[in-house]
Amino acid sequence: MVLGLVFVSIGLVLLTLSADRFVAAAARLAFHYQVSPVVVGAVLIGFGTSAPEMVVSGIAAAGGDLDIGVGNVIGSNVANVSLVLAAAAVIRVVPVESVTIRREVPISVASCLVFALLVQGEISRVDGLILAALIGIFLVGVLRTGSAEDLTFVDDVASIVEGPAVSIRAEAWRTAGGLLGVVLSAWLVVDGASRLAEAFGLSGGFVGFTLVALGTSAPELVTSVQAARQGETELLVGNLLGSNIFNSLAVGGVIGLVGPGPVLNTEMAETGSILMMVIVATSALFMVFGRSVGRSKAFILFFMWVIAVVLLS
Repeated sequence: MVLGLVFVSIGLVLLTLSADRFVAAAARLAFHYQVSPVVVGAVLIGFGTSAPEMVVSGIAAAGGDLDIGVGNVIGSNVANVSLVLAAAAVIRVVPVESVTIRREVPISVASCLVFALLVQGEISRVDGLILAALIGIFLVGVLRTGSAEDLTFVDDVASIVEGPAVSIRAEAWRTAGGLLGVVLSAWLVVDGASRLAEAFGLSGGFVGFTLVALGTSAPELVTSVQAARQGETELLVGNLLGSNIFNSLAVGGVIGLVGPGPVLNTEMAETGSILMMVIVATSALFMVFGRSVGRSKAFILFFMWVIAVVLLS
């Protein structure tokens, strides 16, 4: 039990640091070579911010711990639109831009729904291919409809690449080191989570939904709270919804392709998916009809997360 807790704790800390280093270095390299901010923002940053979930879930699925991977995706999606959004909204009212309502909200809800439907019973390689194809279609759509003046991506990229001139060799080493760190720390998280699940008699799905999901969502939580404190909340909701899109489609696709098989924790697949859709749909309604998320809505979303944990325990 102690070893499992140590592995998870160290792994999550290293995972957060490695993922940040990987994203920043890769974005600086791409920006140096004059890659469009839309490409950097949608592809590199999109995949990069979901790197913790992707690598943890992929390693778990490949090692036969499919439930941890599925629980991680469901738990991360729920945490993004409940805990993370609620934490930011308690500090400051979070406005929701009209472009987010038109683009990210419906796509995010649809992505979560597709993942929820495909993980019932088992995940096959065909399911993985479907999810991978959908994330590909999403990225092509973003790249074709976005422009270099799209503030969503320009601001994302600017916040990462600002600073001294780029050293190509140094950034290349940081990119490789960050990626290696993500893989190694993800292995620690998965191994530790499996040990904890066995020690406490918990299912891998529940550990994935709670401990692992909270850990892999930590970067979004820290970033969102800091943005709220500084009053820079314009992109917050769009980034969280975008994270759910990548989690459901890209991470879900990786799970299906590298570790297809039955989902042993049927409660996580069924009840967890229903709870995810209820919370995701509730947050979407708050955004569409209220055009903002304040403290009252934040407390509702937080208690919905607590209820989900209780029901799945």
